[in-house]
Amino acid sequence: MAGPGPARLDRDSHRWTGVPLGCAGWTVRRTRATSGRMTIPRLFVDDRLAGGAEIAGRPGQAHYLAHVLRRGPGDPVHLFNGADGEWLARIVTLRRDQAGFLAEQQLRPQLPDTDLWLVFAPLKRDATDLVVQKATELGAAALLPVLTERGNTARVNLARLAAIAVEAAEQSERLTLPVLHPPQPLAGLLADWPSGRILFAAAERSAAPQLRPARGPAGLLVGPEGGFTPAELDGLRKRPFVTLASLGPRILRAETACLAGLALLQAPGCG
Repeated sequence: MAGPGPARLDRDSHRWTGVPLGCAGWTVRRTRATSGRMTIPRLFVDDRLAGGAEIAGRPGQAHYLAHVLRRGPGDPVHLFNGADGEWLARIVTLRRDQAGFLAEQQLRPQLPDTDLWLVFAPLKRDATDLVVQKATELGAAALLPVLTERGNTARVNLARLAAIAVEAAEQSERLTLPVLHPPQPLAGLLADWPSGRILFAAAERSAAPQLRPARGPAGLLVGPEGGFTPAELDGLRKRPFVTLASLGPRILRAETACLAGLALLQAPGCG
């Protein structure tokens, strides 16, 4: 039987519809909101959203709207705050350092997020940025940097990573932001791990079973580029909530393992 056709762009919905990526239900889609021929900016805000509410923009949004996108008062924007869904709003003020909006209509209600945490050893700057960006797009509810014996770095710029997560949520049409935790040693993280949440530890060069979709609250642990030490692996095996899992026959870069694992844990039709 012939497989599905190639990805194509629907000119009316402006949506890319692609072929399934190995498992039933997975498609490649890219959407954009438009007003006539003008793309409507999508922004994260801190204020509560409700019909008729005046919303203050966050730092940098005034410059972005006025000088990057060339928008002005009266132009539409889409706003979300992680709690009240997504709203159509209008720009009412736009000064050098201040933007103000008026919320008009709810476009999408707030929906529950996937309860999936990503625990990862910090990498070099660009690689860590990539992990945070793509994990946000893939729906990770929490990002927990963990310090391991073979880790590349113990330094994490939380403010920079938070800004990356905001931009990724705006681009991907996500309604929430992941909770970004400060780094902590692996032993401390395991000691404080909540009961009832399974932790899948990606184990390369092992006979561990293939990682499968999670059925409930879960976490994914990915170690540094050098892998876990034997002592760290022994400590993981002793924890009843930890399950060692394989991501396949190939040796993946740490950032690739993070993204592949998140995708596998959410893949419909692969369990």
